[in-house]
Amino acid sequence: QPQLVESGGGLAQPVGSLSLSCAASGVTLDYYAIGWVRQAPAGERVGVSCISTRSITEYTASAKGRVTISRDNAKNTVYLQMNSLKPEDTAVYYCAATRYNSLYCPSRYDYWGQGTQVTVSS
Repeated sequence: QPQLVESGGGLAQPVGSLSLSCAASGVTLDYYAIGWVRQAPAGERVGVSCISTRSITEYTASAKGRVTISRDNAKNTVYLQMNSLKPEDTAVYYCAATRYNSLYCPSRYDYWGQGTQVTVSS
């Protein structure tokens, strides 16, 4: 089963940028859909973006136009480029995966990383 490790989080200023990475081990990602899910303090986990095994991408409305998800199967890594950051982007960001060989993203994930903290503040 895949093990997922997020990196790239930290402190950023509003309108700044961050790049998050999700490195997988234990399995190749070719047949896995990968999502980025975030959880604000005392909040529920909500999906930010997802990329399918066929590289179809989906974005939540609040993130669309500011973030880009991509995958590099050769490196077994998925990325989330975040631009024009806002304070409301502050959250723990989780990488999640599920085996789902479809054109589109799944409705749930079976495997989760430990998360990386993103803080947007001036």
